[in-house]
Amino acid sequence: MPQALLRIRGLREPDRLPRFLTDEQVGALRDDLERRVAQARTPVQRRNALLDRAAFYVLWQGGLRLGEVEELRLEDLDISAPLDAGLQDRRLVVRQGKGRRDRTVYLTDTAVRALQAYLAVRGMGPGSHVFLYHNKPVRRDLIRDRIKAAGRRVGVPATPHRLRHTYATQLLNAGCRVTTIQRLLGHRRLNSTMLYARVHDRTVAEDYYAAMAQVENRLAAGEADPHDEHSHLLALLDRLAEPRLELEERLWLVAQVRRVVEGQAMEPAGPQWRSM
Repeated sequence: MPQALLRIRGLREPDRLPRFLTDEQVGALRDDLERRVAQARTPVQRRNALLDRAAFYVLWQGGLRLGEVEELRLEDLDISAPLDAGLQDRRLVVRQGKGRRDRTVYLTDTAVRALQAYLAVRGMGPGSHVFLYHNKPVRRDLIRDRIKAAGRRVGVPATPHRLRHTYATQLLNAGCRVTTIQRLLGHRRLNSTMLYARVHDRTVAEDYYAAMAQVENRLAAGEADPHDEHSHLLALLDRLAEPRLELEERLWLVAQVRRVVEGQAMEPAGPQWRSM
C-alpha cells in the first residue's frame, strides 16, 4: 500500500451549532416550575419542587454544566454571612470544571432567592453537596430527568445542556462581550464561544433586516418597473409624503397620481425631479 494513503487526513467532524431555547420556551419552563412550587401540598412535594427550581436557575442563569451542578458544594457558594442569611455576594465557584479549571459564576437575585428557598429545606446529607435527594447527593442524571420532565409538561425540548446554550445565547444578544461569556462558560478557546455568535446573533439579524428594508424602499421608490402602475403609484405617494417639497413639485406629483389612477401614462419629469 502506498504510504501516501496513510497520510490522507480523515473527514472532519460536523461542526454542529448549539441548540438553545427561545425566550418564550424558557418562560414556559420557568412558569411551570414556579407553579409546582406554589401548588406543592406536602413537605416532600415542596422540597422536590424547590430543588427543581433551584437547579433550573443555576443551569439557565449560571450556565453550569450538569456535572458541575451535581458536584456543587456548600463551600463553593460565596457566603459572607451565616447560611440562613443568604448568598450576599451573589456568586459561586465552580471547582475543577471541564479541563480541571476553576471559575467564578455570578447569580441574579432570582437565582439567589431560588437557592435560598431550597437550602432552607435541603436537610442533612453525608457531605456538603448542595443538591440532595433522599438525603444523599443527587444521583447522576436525576436533575436531567427532572428538567426534561418539566419540559415535556409544557412542550419544550429542555435539557440541562440546552439551558447552558440558552444562557450563552441570551447574554450575547443582550450585548455581553464574547470574552466575558467565554470566562463565564469556562471555555479554554474563544472559538468555542464564537459558536453562539454563529447560531443566533440578534445584532447581525437586526443589521440584515434594516439593510434589506433600505434596499426594498430604494427599489420601490426609484427602480420600479415602468409598466407596473401599482409600483409607480406607491412611489408617487411616498414622494408626496415628504414634508419639504416645493409647491410646484407637489402639484406635479398630484397630477401624476391622477394620471396613473386614470390609466394614463405619466408625464416626463422635469430635470429637477429626475429622482422619480
